[in-house]
Amino acid sequence: MFEISQIQCFVAVAEELHFGRAAKQLHMTQSPLSRQIQLLEHAVGAQLLERGRGAVQLTPAGKAFLPEAQRILQWSHEAIAAARRVAHGDAGAITLGFTAGLGCSVVPQVLARIKSHMPGVQWQLRELPTAAQLDGLSRGVIDLAFVRPHPSIHAHAHRYLHDDSWVLAVPQQHAAQWPDAVPLEALHQRPVLMYAPQESAYFHRVVQSWLDAQGVQPQVVEYVSQVHTMLALVGVGLGVALIPAQLAKLQLPGVVLRTVQTAAPCAVQSLVCYRAGADNPVLQRVLTEVLPVFLQG
Repeated sequence: MFEISQIQCFVAVAEELHFGRAAKQLHMTQSPLSRQIQLLEHAVGAQLLERGRGAVQLTPAGKAFLPEAQRILQWSHEAIAAARRVAHGDAGAITLGFTAGLGCSVVPQVLARIKSHMPGVQWQLRELPTAAQLDGLSRGVIDLAFVRPHPSIHAHAHRYLHDDSWVLAVPQQHAAQWPDAVPLEALHQRPVLMYAPQESAYFHRVVQSWLDAQGVQPQVVEYVSQVHTMLALVGVGLGVALIPAQLAKLQLPGVVLRTVQTAAPCAVQSLVCYRAGADNPVLQRVLTEVLPVFLQG
């Protein structure tokens, strides 16, 4: 089998039709150049060049071989360039997991920054609950996970993105009953939509603990797992709901928002997780060049 270096030597001679000029182009002497051509001809099983006194001509076999040899060189250059782009994180792919809420807030901003700073990179998106994302990280099918706090979070490398506050979504038809800044205590014995204990465990735990700490006992009319469903139910007047402030952009018709007034503010946390030691160059560039803009502190 021939080598790329032999192909390079043949193409140089075939294009120059002169051993001296080809040797100069390749920064070598004529003797090893001639030897490389001989080895190539032996590997091909055909004479490729007619060597005359001061002149070189392509044989019929050489004329047929030249365009293929030029393509081989082009492909080798492209293969090297592609490998270098991937190694440097300029190309390749990354799989991002995210919860529904973070998919409406920070994730689109992260994707926009990846597109701007790393235009050769492709991404795949997986909208999953936090537990499923962490499992995907462990199995290597997710590179970067945008999640809420979870008991198994410390099994992975992670960074805190930001803390968010809460706002109160109220039905537009009942908006006059609620001031612009609603005391948390005003929810006591009022119809409230609550997060589902299993499907939305983090939000349920945080909100319930906050209400309990303030001695507030709302009248829970429904348990809901997704914020957009919660807002839709608010919009038809079933109750009010506490939602993360960053998700206010999901506001549906029939819903108005009020700030929450309390002496003991409650934060909504979000994190980004990844596998320590992961060898995806794209992930490393995202961690160093994209994510720092969004990290808390």
